Amino acid sequence: MRSNNIRDVWASGGAAVCAWLSIGNSYTAEIAGWAGYDCVLVDLQHGMTGVETMISMLQAISATPATPIVRVPSCDPALIMKALDAGAFGIICPMIDSARDARTFVAATRYPPLGNRSFGPARGLLYGGASYPTYADASIVRLGMIETLKGLEAVDEICAVEGLDGIFVGPNDVGLAMGKGTLGDPTDEAVRAAILLCLSSARAHGKHAGIFCPSSAVAARRSGEGFDFVVPNSEANLLKSALAAEARAARQTVRN
Repeated sequence: MRSNNIRDVWASGGAAVCAWLSIGNSYTAEIAGWAGYDCVLVDLQHGMTGVETMISMLQAISATPATPIVRVPSCDPALIMKALDAGAFGIICPMIDSARDARTFVAATRYPPLGNRSFGPARGLLYGGASYPTYADASIVRLGMIETLKGLEAVDEICAVEGLDGIFVGPNDVGLAMGKGTLGDPTDEAVRAAILLCLSSARAHGKHAGIFCPSSAVAARRSGEGFDFVVPNSEANLLKSALAAEARAARQTVRN
């Protein structure tokens, strides 16, 4: 079976760096796949992307060195299975509020007897290789999102769930849930403490910890703190920033 870059990076003791795609376009996905990231994520939750576009984006990523993964919009087993059958080698699942949610998520990603994923790997078999049915359960990466007060309260129990590889922290949502507003790199001490609690809970249970970051500098700092799955912003935010900078520069008057 094709190897999973995320697991290879983890095995070497490093932090996987993930591109985050909010724009539903296979060309953008292909560009991201060749940009040097370990993996490229298609965002079905908040991205402007549907299932059909997701499939073409996964196909584009599959032609690059990056590993394709998907953030599903909810803990919906049918959609989780659809993303896996389409060739996703990892799933980030939002709104994991309890150990029960985490178990439901994990079960949807694993074939019996370990889970309840139904058989029909489709593109997963094409991308993964002939041995996909045998090794998919061990290769697929599963990260549950911690972003609500319930999730924060239950993070230790969530991290204890067997088969869950780790958690993924959404700083904006954590800040919002705590009544502190949204900030990709929080400055509020209570929010910062909550994020570090998530990290320590994951580590205590031998699990991985991921986090969304507003920049590469913050991503590097987070990996130094111990997060081993970092996202240095989304392509939509990076595009907006680059376009605005170019527009400002183009309007500057050159004076001798």
